[in-house]
Amino acid sequence: NIDTALKASGASFRNVVKLNMYVTDMTQLKALRAARDKYVDVQHPPASTLVEVSKLGREGLLLEVEATAVVP
Repeated sequence: NIDTALKASGASFRNVVKLNMYVTDMTQLKALRAARDKYVDVQHPPASTLVEVSKLGREGLLLEVEATAVVP
């Protein structure tokens, strides 16, 4: 998961500057935002892109998240 990858590089979600999120069901936006807000600084959130897609790379996936972080 993203949190584990960030910690392995000595970073945290405070270092994330961009999130790209791909979802198969835009009706779940409220739940997605609630989950995201548990990790990011909601006062200074990273730039983000949200795209609805018909299908993701693995069967049954509903969400794919890509994070770009700047690590000192």
